[in-house]
Amino acid sequence: MPFQDHIQAAPEASPGDRLRASPAWALLVLVVGLLFTAELARREWRAAQHRAEVMQQSLADAAQARAQAPLDAAAQALRAMQTVFLSNDHMDQALFAQYQANLRTRERVPGLVAVVFARRDPAAGARGHVGYRYEFAAPLRGNEMLVGLDIATQPRNLVALHRARDADAPSISAPFPLLQFSGGAAARGVTVRLPVYSRGPSPLTLEQRRAREIGALAISLRLEPMLRQALQGQILDHLHVHIRDLGAEPGQDEVFATAPVPAAGAALQVRRVDFGGRRWELTTWPRSAAVDTARLHLIVATGIAISVLLSLLLLSQATTHRRAVELGRRMYARFGESEARFRVLNELLPALVLLADARDGRIAYANQVARERLGRVAGTPLVSLFANPLLGGQAMAEATTGGTWASQEALVLAADGEAFWASASLAQVEVDGAPYLLMVASDTSEQRELTERLRYQAAHDGLTELCNRREFERRLQEALELRQGRADAAPFALLYIDLDQFKLINDVSGHMAGDQLLVQLVHAMRARLRPGDLLARLGGDEFGLLAFDVDATQALALAEGLRQCIEGVMFVWQERTYAVSASIGMVMVDRDGCTLKDLLAWADSACYQAKESGRNRVCAYREDEDTSRRRSEMEWANRLRWALEQDRLLLDYQEVVPLVPAPDGAIHIELLLRLREEDGTVFLPGAFIPAAERYGLMPLVDRWVIRTALSNFARLHPCGDALRTCAINLSGASIEDEGLADFILDTIEEFEVPAARICLEITETVAVRNLLRVVRVIERLRAAGCRIALDDFGAGMSSFGYLKNLPVDVIKIDGSFVRDLGSDPMSRAIVNAVAQIGHQRGLKVVAEWVDGEHTLAVLRELGVDYGQGFVLHRPQRVLFQRPDDPRRRVA
Repeated sequence: MPFQDHIQAAPEASPGDRLRASPAWALLVLVVGLLFTAELARREWRAAQHRAEVMQQSLADAAQARAQAPLDAAAQALRAMQTVFLSNDHMDQALFAQYQANLRTRERVPGLVAVVFARRDPAAGARGHVGYRYEFAAPLRGNEMLVGLDIATQPRNLVALHRARDADAPSISAPFPLLQFSGGAAARGVTVRLPVYSRGPSPLTLEQRRAREIGALAISLRLEPMLRQALQGQILDHLHVHIRDLGAEPGQDEVFATAPVPAAGAALQVRRVDFGGRRWELTTWPRSAAVDTARLHLIVATGIAISVLLSLLLLSQATTHRRAVELGRRMYARFGESEARFRVLNELLPALVLLADARDGRIAYANQVARERLGRVAGTPLVSLFANPLLGGQAMAEATTGGTWASQEALVLAADGEAFWASASLAQVEVDGAPYLLMVASDTSEQRELTERLRYQAAHDGLTELCNRREFERRLQEALELRQGRADAAPFALLYIDLDQFKLINDVSGHMAGDQLLVQLVHAMRARLRPGDLLARLGGDEFGLLAFDVDATQALALAEGLRQCIEGVMFVWQERTYAVSASIGMVMVDRDGCTLKDLLAWADSACYQAKESGRNRVCAYREDEDTSRRRSEMEWANRLRWALEQDRLLLDYQEVVPLVPAPDGAIHIELLLRLREEDGTVFLPGAFIPAAERYGLMPLVDRWVIRTALSNFARLHPCGDALRTCAINLSGASIEDEGLADFILDTIEEFEVPAARICLEITETVAVRNLLRVVRVIERLRAAGCRIALDDFGAGMSSFGYLKNLPVDVIKIDGSFVRDLGSDPMSRAIVNAVAQIGHQRGLKVVAEWVDGEHTLAVLRELGVDYGQGFVLHRPQRVLFQRPDDPRRRVA
């Protein structure tokens, strides 16, 4: 039966169907749809105009900030290099280039051409001027023509240089053609300059700057790449940008331009960029129509399309099936040829697609990506693309035997001989009845490079480029595993390096100064290491070193060399000069059984021993009484933490008694800390305070004492609210806490305790060690009404001169002098001197450890105001903590 005989005749249309399919009804639907579309388009046009105005203003503001950003980066790089000269003004080309590499100036400053140093030479100037000849350049390659060039031959540059010298601030030149490049906009650039002064602190006055000037630093920048990189993205995608130097000569003022500024009719946005004594005018305007009409066009196109389709739908009901059949027949005819279909599809793929004849292995087809990446490869053997021919042969063998060689990493050779990594798959296919090998590969070079970079960053410190703690511990664990069970294994040493007083530099000069110091120290330490030694930054100011194949003598010599190297670094930042030192703990790994945890703990213990012994020294770990003591301290630290959490700290009070009875009968006490164990045993502070100081718990303890005492002030002593003064001891760690004064004053205000009834005791050794910080804290507390006592005076062997600088109210004479008062003439003389000097300054004098009537008589004779000791009053528990269990005992 013929094909057309299968087609059934269409049923006759009903009147309703004919009406819906009539041209009049279709035209009505079309008109209504177009009117609705026009109204939507009008509203969208108004909204698009508003969005365009807001976006243009926002992008203009962003362009202003981003145009100045590379100039600020250049100034910051010059300032860091100026600091290097202040610490070491003996520079050569190699060292200058090395510092630039360490500072990563090229990465931080886009458009950088060269960083140069011009030395001031009074005898080499031109036309009567002092000479400034470029001496060093980094990078030197490509900038050789700058070396020897005299800035004095360029009057405007010389004026900018002098302006920078006198103000110690960066200055920038007008745009000019750079010598390193041929003419055109690409050769135009600017120079940012900063003076260089001789070694020492930063000069503060104009006379000092002119007297100590030794030259100038400069960074030359190509304007086109610098500003294009700074403005790339949405700014240049949507706006034209024109920047000109308002102070430059006519015709030489163009800094950057994507197009000439239109005369009129454009929506211009104008901004100013002020830097280094010059002003740039930044003008922006839209690249195309200010209004984004994409959504408008979409609305119009969609509305028209829907309207037309609805109209056509009414007219095409009777012919829909026939059109679908005809469309299918056309599509089948279009893609009927298998080889043509294969080529069309694969030309569009972003991967490399190659088709090789399975019979001879030669390439018959390569898509566009493969031709661009590999060159003309048609007719060449497929196996020749593999850098490893054995791998290529194995892949083809697997594919031709019916298997698949899928997602394998292979090194592929391009036509120019360059090799790149690719993820490749190879399989046998049939095209027009003939066997072929289809290879699909994706270039993974960038992915592998990114993976390697991420792996490197995960294992290295971003600032110093040293291994980080995780990588260091992994390498140490590997070294321990290699030694395991090997009697002939060579010993190695673990060094733990902790910088002394590094926090002071961060606090005084900021973290940028601390970072620069770490970079210089790492540079200095690397120069002292042997091949194979592993130096790592463990965190903050802590470093670790693995020294392989050394005995104890060699390891000590290496550690001492590093200590001397660090001590020899003189760090200058702005107007301050810092001397640096380090405490180094050393552990020899020369026996089996050591774990990673043990070695790190031993090295830390040895480093702490070096700090306890006076800092700036090397200590080797050894099992002795000190080690046992530190382990005991660690146990006490854990017990103290539990006591704080479970509220098992106790307070005793001891009265401070007037040696001449006062008519008002006022009561003065000092609070004394105790620790109660879970079994009820009570320990005196001498058992746990060293551990608290060692492990940084004293600020927590002091704050607990302050808050507990003030919240229960009326329940400390039986006299209740009549208590005149309550003395509380403050540790050295608490004094260094920036928030201590705020905490004390807030607690006083919270519990409404008169500040005059609070006396805060600071030991003499802490006060002298942190004089400036202590004075600031004391002055704030005394201004609020608190009293301050200088405790243990005389124990630190300090000068009486410190009393002139410490604003205190009370001096407490150290008990070691009071205890020997009756038998030691020197102790009597010291107590007498302290009492006289204290009274001359209007201070009250208190004697501690008063344990006998004879001592009391001598103290009264010498005019001491108050006494404190067992003969006067034995410590008692504060009222609100009075024990309910008489079995509690003191240990």
